Order: sequence, then structure tokens, then C-alpha cells
Amino acid sequence: RRTVAHHLASTTGNWNERNRFDAVELDGKTLLILGFGRIGRRVAELARAFGMKVEAFDPFVPVEQMRALGVVRAADVSSALAAADYVSIHQPGGQVVLGAAELAMMKPTAIVVNAARGGAIDEIALDAALRNRALRAAALDVLRDEPPSQDHPLLSNPHVTFSPHNAGLTEECAMRMSLAAAQNILDCFDGCLKPGLVVNSQQV
Repeated sequence: RRTVAHHLASTTGNWNERNRFDAVELDGKTLLILGFGRIGRRVAELARAFGMKVEAFDPFVPVEQMRALGVVRAADVSSALAAADYVSIHQPGGQVVLGAAELAMMKPTAIVVNAARGGAIDEIALDAALRNRALRAAALDVLRDEPPSQDHPLLSNPHVTFSPHNAGLTEECAMRMSLAAAQNILDCFDGCLKPGLVVNSQQV
């Protein structure tokens, strides 16, 4: 919906920005989710509520689990990228998921979202694709280096919307983290702390 651009236009007297008809809808669009873990599944649920067709690429998730959530499993990431209107990254780790080759497969009207891990997108290639109008837009909550250098080319790219790695930092999140930390301390003393929560368990 180009919320930032439209806000700036509204507050600086450029009311005719509304007549550009350059906002797009989610209804009927195809969302490709890269990585179908807990967060990817939640995104799929929300996207379907907006009337989106949802596909997911995750070689570790059985097709039946995706089908149960109304999601189509993308067997081939290349063809899925070519068909997607939106691509949302939810894979763990910091490896590049969308490099120059993958970005080139996408439609010029496609929008990329990364709220997962910095480094999942080749940022220089993304900047070039957006400036060349080979992609419509990007929304980024994470970057490879945080905070980024102020001369990072993406920061001056008019087709990117940023947030400072705070997609999950809400009042409710702070409360959940506090309660979880306290509960984990109690569970540790009670001898029932989940092993997966222990860091450097070999030293305990």
C-alpha cells in the first residue's frame, strides 16, 4: 500500500499522490513462503485470510502438512519464484536465499519481504534490481550488518521500506519473554528444563 510514501505525500501537500493508483491488493495474489516452520505457517494463515494463494518451498516439510493448511508445496523453487507476486523469507541461518540469479527469475511486479535473517538476500543485487525496476519493491526488517552503514545503497533506495529489526519487538513480546525467562529458571531448579533451551549444555 506504499504507506510511508503516502504518509509523506499527505503531510507535505501532495494530495494528488492518491491519483497514481500505484497501490496493490493482496487478494488473489500468489505468496511464496521460503521456509515453512512455525513463523512461515503463521504467515500462511494470515495471508490466506487476505485471499492470497499461498505456496511454500521447504524440502523438510511433507506435502501433507502444507496441504492441511491450504498451502501448495512448491516442488521447484525456480518456477515458484517466477510465478510469485510476493516472496517472504522464513528460512533459518544466514546463507543467501535470494541472490542475483534468483531475483532475476522474479516478475518485475513482485515484492520481496525479509523479516527472518540478515544476509538471506544479496543486498547489492536487490538494490540493483529495484533501481532497474526488475522488481517492484522490498520490505526489510533485517540486514546483513546491523545497524547498516549510512552509505549502504539500499538506504537511499525509494522502493524499500525498512524497520530496525523490530518486527517481533512488541509490548506483548516483552511480556512473553519475561515470563518465559522466569519459567525457565524455575524449571531449571525443578529439574524439568527442556534440553533444547540449554546453551553449551556440555559445560553444565
